[in-house]
Amino acid sequence: MNAPQKAKDLAPLPYRLLDDEEKVRKLVALIREKAAESRMFKLAMECCTKCGACINACHSYLGTEDPYNIPTKRADLVRSVYKQEVMPLSGVLGKVAGGIGVSPELLEKWFTYFYQCNQCRRCALVCPFGIDTAEVTIMARQILAELGMVPRFTVGIVKNMANTGNNMGITKPALLDSSEFLEEEMYEETGIKIRIPVDEEADVMYVPSSADFFVNTNTMIGVAKMYHAAGIKWTIPSEIIEAANFGLFFDEKVMKEHNRRLLDCAKKLKAKKIVQGECGHGWRAARMYTEGLNGPVDVEIRHIHEEAAYFIAKGIIKVDPEKNGDVIYTYHDPCNLARAGDIIEEPRFILRHVVKNFVEMTPNREENFCCGAGSGLLMEEIMETRMKLGKIKAEQVKKTGAGYVVAPCSICKAQLPLVFEYYKLPVEMSGLMDLVGKAIIL
Repeated sequence: MNAPQKAKDLAPLPYRLLDDEEKVRKLVALIREKAAESRMFKLAMECCTKCGACINACHSYLGTEDPYNIPTKRADLVRSVYKQEVMPLSGVLGKVAGGIGVSPELLEKWFTYFYQCNQCRRCALVCPFGIDTAEVTIMARQILAELGMVPRFTVGIVKNMANTGNNMGITKPALLDSSEFLEEEMYEETGIKIRIPVDEEADVMYVPSSADFFVNTNTMIGVAKMYHAAGIKWTIPSEIIEAANFGLFFDEKVMKEHNRRLLDCAKKLKAKKIVQGECGHGWRAARMYTEGLNGPVDVEIRHIHEEAAYFIAKGIIKVDPEKNGDVIYTYHDPCNLARAGDIIEEPRFILRHVVKNFVEMTPNREENFCCGAGSGLLMEEIMETRMKLGKIKAEQVKKTGAGYVVAPCSICKAQLPLVFEYYKLPVEMSGLMDLVGKAIIL
């Protein structure tokens, strides 16, 4: 299996490149450190009985058929070091229990296989002991980062975020130009002046995916139309036009810094509410980790689907499903919205109001399968692997008979069209707010 290309320059991360001897020495210290500070890590290392429940739950294994992509087998890459170096009597009984010594070759296996895990958490759903192998992956990637082993793609994202406040490297002038262009498009379509406010004091600070200004523009248009129709005073912060938070995937410090910028911008703009856009993992990082990492949060954090569902339910906005035609729609549950973020019924409520024909995938909700690029695996150099990771999703979509897939997550929006093309599925795709924008009555 092909592995991501490693970064040769780690700036702006607080780590450095290490030689093999340093890596081996530091790895042992880091494993011991993580074991001392994390009960989750100890649970995962010591409680797995190899029952095999996770095998057929994992799209990564089902798609690649590589034994190292079985969740428990992948975790064994860490567990073997833990048994050798950390467990009681490890020096005496470690090898008997399956422990092995650390080597550069083992670290290369870590880098290859922990970057084939999408951190989707489906294995945790079926594990009788509640072992969350996605958390093992996050821990392993954190250790790899501290050893100087980070994908070049990921470092590029972190650099853009540090320099411009978004993953795509969009500057404020470019943001203003794009917003003005989208406003003109909406005026040509509706004859109504609908604004996309930037850096204005407002009740709602909306945090989009940066891709919504250049690739998924109908998502941004849908949001703007909705807030206009609802009469809400809202704005976008130019300092952080990015719902995505790659820190969740590999580095706690990066995640914490991103969340700090969110809170600082909300305070600066006097917002009462932070609303996260269509980004699965970004929602999880903001909603589930901000308070734990950054301390008390004095602003409400909501998802754009919670907003839309509320506005529709209360009659604050009106929608007409006829505007989205007769096509059959199906819904893809992004992993970090459904399994890890509790955004499950809101999108379905919205869909049933904005389209006429909606069918569920099987399985769905918490049991749905990943798109195959989650956890930041959008690297071009692992495209072959990505297509294998997306195989089960393609099979799911085909069985629905739908002609249109709704996928409200920027990583899913980047991955799924390639998966559908690869597996020759003639389906269209967009986010959910795109359809709200088309159905809304202004």
